[in-house]
Amino acid sequence: MTIRLARRERGSRAVRPLVWAGAILLLGVLCLLSLAIGSRDIAPADVVTALLHPAGTGGGTADAASIIVWQLRVPRTVLAILVGAALAVAGVVMQALTRNPLAEPGLLGVNSGAALSVVVAISVFGLTRFDQYVWFAFAGSAAAAVAVYLLGANGVGRVAHTQLLLAGVALSASLGAVTGLITLFDSTTFDSYRVWTVGSLAGRDPGTVLMLWPALAVGVGLALVLGPQLNAFALGDDTGRALGLRVTLVRAAGFVCVTLLCGAATAAAGPIAFVGLVVPHAVRMLLGSDQRRVLAASLVAGPLLVLASDILGRVLARPGEVEAGIVTAFLGAPVLLWLVLRGRGAGAR
Repeated sequence: MTIRLARRERGSRAVRPLVWAGAILLLGVLCLLSLAIGSRDIAPADVVTALLHPAGTGGGTADAASIIVWQLRVPRTVLAILVGAALAVAGVVMQALTRNPLAEPGLLGVNSGAALSVVVAISVFGLTRFDQYVWFAFAGSAAAAVAVYLLGANGVGRVAHTQLLLAGVALSASLGAVTGLITLFDSTTFDSYRVWTVGSLAGRDPGTVLMLWPALAVGVGLALVLGPQLNAFALGDDTGRALGLRVTLVRAAGFVCVTLLCGAATAAAGPIAFVGLVVPHAVRMLLGSDQRRVLAASLVAGPLLVLASDILGRVLARPGEVEAGIVTAFLGAPVLLWLVLRGRGAGAR
């Protein structure tokens, strides 16, 4: 077993530079495609021209292309990068905290808490624009994550992993039921809510990025700082304490990190599933299990998945589009099934 692990580590070390170079190159290509593809396609050369010469300096068609690129597609592309990175990093931290390879940020009840808050904002306060209810979504996701943590903690401040997951599932079901009840009897609220709940990156302006980047920056920074501690955390609470790890502090900081990242991403784009589940597994297969390396690589791999899903959604249903959250669900569901079957096969051996 030790020999097999050593060979796997040597193999992953040999391909790491190629993986990093390929991922960064692919991210650049996807960014260019994201700026070029839409209801009106723009040639890559014209995209570069539009980026270098904003509207008002080119005249005519050049100005039209520049307006599309700068006002519509640049904010969308940047938001896809931020949301993908946030969800992927949150998935890495969540799986490390629960020591469950099938854990993903939605288990914290983040999506359900944000959804209920959006419904309340629309139904009770009459808020219908994204910039009006985005902070309700963020507050709801944060409150749900805190509630799950408190429900998963025992009387002495420790958290049982099984109890934590059960608390997340139970709270998500309860909040989802309340959300469904409100939208069932309020068709106006449902019409506004369904646009957000499918997980879309369309229609977001630069103000969205400006509102949410501080939470994303703090969350990512905290995750990177926690990287070495998460390696020790994976050995178990008792072993971690023997190594000098402050388990309770690390777990609490990890929850703050996941709450910031998932809350901001869900508030901005709605629930986008499977990114936090698929990306950590793909990165570990290519680069090994060191949490520091996995966290760093997820900052690139997460945007790759979300950008690719968003671009694919624009191509599949022209002149309309399929929202990114739907595409990631189609891509992620088979991966989840494969992980479950793979785990069952490993257990049988």
